[in-house]
Amino acid sequence: MTESTNAYEYLDNVGPEERARLEAVRRYRLVDQPVEDAYDRIAFVAAAIFDTPIATVSLVEQDRVWLAACQGVGGLREVGREPGLCASVIAQDDVYVINDAAVDPRTLEHPLVRGDLGLRFYAAAPIRTHDGYRLGTVNVIDSRPREATTRQLRALEHLASMVSDELELRLMVIRSAAAEQRMRERVN
Repeated sequence: MTESTNAYEYLDNVGPEERARLEAVRRYRLVDQPVEDAYDRIAFVAAAIFDTPIATVSLVEQDRVWLAACQGVGGLREVGREPGLCASVIAQDDVYVINDAAVDPRTLEHPLVRGDLGLRFYAAAPIRTHDGYRLGTVNVIDSRPREATTRQLRALEHLASMVSDELELRLMVIRSAAAEQRMRERVN
């Protein structure tokens, strides 16, 4: 059985909204691909704006979170979806902020808080497609508690919008290449 068959079997077991969201994630063909400079730059800028050691651009798949770019944690490219901070972010439209994860009831028992990473601060903006799907996040992480400014959070939202714009450009290239391939097949 192929990976895409497994993905479609999973889609049979989720509701129509999640099915449509997962199909939107897949249409950009970014999961399981090498890091691209545009996303890496966005993660770098997010870390610089917040002065955090970690920032990522993530896409939330059915059972994992794919890190399209990651600053500050070496070659890490994916993490499990549960228990997921990114999965919590895509369930809402607003920026998600945890100022001190050690005392926040949403994260008290989270493995990233209790584990080696010692996560204390987390802020993430959902990446929303032009047709309204929340695919993932641009997020920043620190091992010390902190307060984010309104300006920083607004910048994070802008960075998430930039990711969305990059995804749309990527989709245009994918569709253009497919159209060219169909045209070549008709000619031959």
